Amino acid sequence: MVSSIVFPRRYIQGRRALECLSSETLRLGEAAFLIVSHTPFIKILPDIRQKMDKAVRLTAERFSGECSDEEITRLYKLACDAKADIIIGMGGGKTLDTAKAVASRLKKPVIIIPTVASSDAPCSALSVVYTPAGEFKRVVTHPFNPDVVLVDTGLIIQAPVRFLVAGMGDALSTYFEAESCRVKPANNTSGYRGTATAYDLARLCYKNLLSDGIQAKIDAEAHRITPTFERIVETNTLLSGIGFESGGLAAAHAIHNGLLILKEARRFLHGELVAFGTLASLFLTQKPQDIIERTYAFCGSVGLPTTLSEIGLRDASDEEILAVAKSSCTDNIIFNESVPVTAKSVSAAIKKASLFGNERKSTR
Repeated sequence: MVSSIVFPRRYIQGRRALECLSSETLRLGEAAFLIVSHTPFIKILPDIRQKMDKAVRLTAERFSGECSDEEITRLYKLACDAKADIIIGMGGGKTLDTAKAVASRLKKPVIIIPTVASSDAPCSALSVVYTPAGEFKRVVTHPFNPDVVLVDTGLIIQAPVRFLVAGMGDALSTYFEAESCRVKPANNTSGYRGTATAYDLARLCYKNLLSDGIQAKIDAEAHRITPTFERIVETNTLLSGIGFESGGLAAAHAIHNGLLILKEARRFLHGELVAFGTLASLFLTQKPQDIIERTYAFCGSVGLPTTLSEIGLRDASDEEILAVAKSSCTDNIIFNESVPVTAKSVSAAIKKASLFGNERKSTR
C-alpha cells in the first residue's frame, strides 16, 4: 500500500497578507496575468496596481463567472498574448479553479488569493469544470498544487458571512469523506491511500468546526478578526483543502454534483450543497444517532441547510430526487463509501436527511 499527502508549496495567512503579493510574485516571475472576480476587480485591483513592484508587468482580466472549458480557453489565449510567466487568481472558488487550469495549461506557476473562505478550493491541485449553465461537468487534476496561497483575512472579513458559513459546510464533509476512504480503504484524489497525517488533519478540521464555528460566525458578523476567526478561515481553506485532497472524497461531494442537475439548487453556494450532501451521507452510511444529532445541531447553529427546502427543492418530486441520485452515482467517488451504494439508496438517504431536518425544526 502506497500513501501520499499533498500541500500547496507556500501558505500565507493573516491581516494585510496581500502586502506580500509583490515579493511573492517576483520570486516566481515578472510578467503576471491576474484573473480576478467582479467585486475585487473594482475594489481591490486599483490598490494592487499601485503597490505592485514596478519590476512586475501586470495584466488583469475580469473572470466571467463560470469555470467552464470556454472560459479557461478564453483566458489561456489572453495569458499567452500577455506573455505571462506567472498566473494569479483572485476571488471565489470558481475564479481560483480557472486560474489553476490556465496556469496548468501554460505550465506556469500560480498564486491563489481567495477573497472569501467559502470552500477548500484554494490549496488543491484540482479544478472543478462546469458547463456555461453551471452544471457539473468533470474534475481536472493538475500536476502541482498552487505555488502560493495568500489568504488576507482583512479581505475575508469584508465578505458576507454566508460565504464563511458555506466554507464551514464544505469543511464539514472533510472528516466524514476522509474517514470513509480510510475505512474502505479507498484512494485519495492523487490516486494513493491517505497518510495518517491526512486523516488526522481531516479529524482536526471537524474538531475545529464544532469548537469554534459558532464564535467565528459571531466574530465575522461583528467584523472582528480574532484568533477564532483566523482558525476557522484556516480550517475552511488549508485543513479542509489538505484533508479532502489527501484523505479522499465520497458521497457528500458526489451528492453535491448530483444536485446541480436541478436548476433551483444552482442558486446555492458549493458549501451549502455539500453540507446537505454530508447530512444525506450520514443516513446512507447508517451513522450512529449521536453523530447525526451532533452534526445537525452544528449545521443549525451556524445556519447551514438541513432540508431540501433550504436548498430550493421544497417542491422537488420523487422523480427529480431519483434523477439527482442517479447523477450522483455516475461519480465514482460515491463508491468510496464502505456500504453498498445504489441510486435507490442515495435517493432514500436524501429524503431521510430532509425529513429529519424538518422534524428537528418542528420540535424547536
